[in-house]
Amino acid sequence: MPGQPRPGVPGQAPATRPRARIVLAEVSRREDRAERTRAELAQQTRVGEALVRGLVRAQFALALRLSLVVAIGLGGLPWLFAIAPDVGRITVLGVNLPWLLLGVVSFPFLIAVGWAYVRLAERNEQDFTDLVQRPER
Repeated sequence: MPGQPRPGVPGQAPATRPRARIVLAEVSRREDRAERTRAELAQQTRVGEALVRGLVRAQFALALRLSLVVAIGLGGLPWLFAIAPDVGRITVLGVNLPWLLLGVVSFPFLIAVGWAYVRLAERNEQDFTDLVQRPER
C-alpha cells in the first residue's frame, strides 16, 4: 500500500492504528450514584428517609385499599341481609345463606385478599429496590 510503512524496513516508523478512545467515567459515575443512594439509605440521610417514607406510604395505601375491600365485602353482607331480609332466608343445601357466606365463603375470600396483599407488597418492595439500584439518568 502506498504511503503505509512496511514492517521491517529500516528508517521507517512502524504502522500505527488510529487511537480508540475508551471512556469509563459514565460507568463509574452510575455505580457511584447507586452506591451513594444505598449509603443514604444506610446512613438515614434526608434523601434516604424520603425514599423509605415513599415505600412506607405505598405499603400503607395498599393496606388501606385491601382493608376497604374486606370491609365492603364482609361488612356489607349484614347490611344486605338487613335491607333485604328475603335474601337472608334463602337456604342452600339446607344451610341458611348468611351462615354459608359468613362461615364458609369468607375464609377463601380472606385468603385471596391476603395472597393479593403479599403479592402487591412484594411488588412495591421490588419497585423500591429497582429504584435504589438503577443508575440515575
